[in-house]
Amino acid sequence: MKKYKPTSAGRRGMTVVPYKKRLTSNKNTRVKRLTHGNGGTGGRNSQGRTTVHYRGAGNKRVYREIDFTFDKKDVPAKIETIEYDPYRSGFIARVCYADGDRRYILVPKSMKEGDTFTVSEKAKVKVGNRLPLSKIPSGTFVYNVELKPGAGARLARSAGNHAEVVAHDGGYAQLKMPSTEIRKVLADAWATVGEVSNEEHHLVKIGKAGRARHMGLRPKTRGSAKNAVDHPHGGGEGRSPRGHRRQRTKQGRPTGKGQKTRSPKKYSNKLIVSRRKPGKLMTSKK
Repeated sequence: MKKYKPTSAGRRGMTVVPYKKRLTSNKNTRVKRLTHGNGGTGGRNSQGRTTVHYRGAGNKRVYREIDFTFDKKDVPAKIETIEYDPYRSGFIARVCYADGDRRYILVPKSMKEGDTFTVSEKAKVKVGNRLPLSKIPSGTFVYNVELKPGAGARLARSAGNHAEVVAHDGGYAQLKMPSTEIRKVLADAWATVGEVSNEEHHLVKIGKAGRARHMGLRPKTRGSAKNAVDHPHGGGEGRSPRGHRRQRTKQGRPTGKGQKTRSPKKYSNKLIVSRRKPGKLMTSKK
C-alpha cells in the first residue's frame, strides 16, 4: 500500500493501491469494441424511484465487457496487458487467443504479462486455467465459479477473493466460500484456478469526503438522526436509543452486526452444508 505524508487532514491516514507497480497499461490502450459508455443510475430504478440510497454523481467511467462465460474452449490464450477496471475491485487482463480473438478477463493475482492459460476439460490444474469443478482436486483455490454450467461465473469475483474446493460428493463439489459458508455447486460447473488479483484492496482508506464523492458515494445520514417517519431508528428527544434490540434498515428489515438476514425460503438453502460464521451482536457483553 502507498501512504502519503500528512500534509493535510485528508492526506493523514489515506492509502492507495500502487497501480503503477501493478498495471502494465493505461486507458489509451483499451480495445474499443470491448468498451462502451454506461451512464449511472444514481440509485434509481426504471420508475425513477430511489432504491439504493446515497449514490450519485462521481467521475465518468467506461465499461469494459468482461468475459465471464469463457465459451472459447481448447484454445490457448496469452495475457497482453494488466489493466484497471473502474467497475470492479480486481484487476483485468487483455488476452489474445491463438486464433487472434481478444477479450478482457478477471486476472488472478500471480499471473503477469506474457503468461498463458487454457479453458479446457483436459487443462492442467494450475493458476489461470479453467476447467470443471469435477476435475479440480480438493484443497485447490478457485474463483470465477459458475452456479450453472455454461451460465457464466457468479461466485468469488471481487478483489483478493477465492473459494476452496473441500470435497466432491454425489455430483456436487463442496466449496468453502469467502464468507466461511460451505455450499454445494454442481460438479459440471466451471471455475478458474487461483485467487482474484488486487488482494490489498480491502486495506484502502479513502481518507477524505471528496475522494468518496469522486467514487459516486454521497454522504450518509444516520438513522437515529432522522425523523420517526423516515427511519425505524428515528425520532425521540435528543440522542435517543433506537428503542428495539435489533438493528434495522429503512424498510424495517434486520441488518448488520452479525444478525441473520438470509431468507428462510431461499432456493439455495438445500445446498448449504455449513452456515457462515457471523459476528457477535452489539448487545453481547462477551
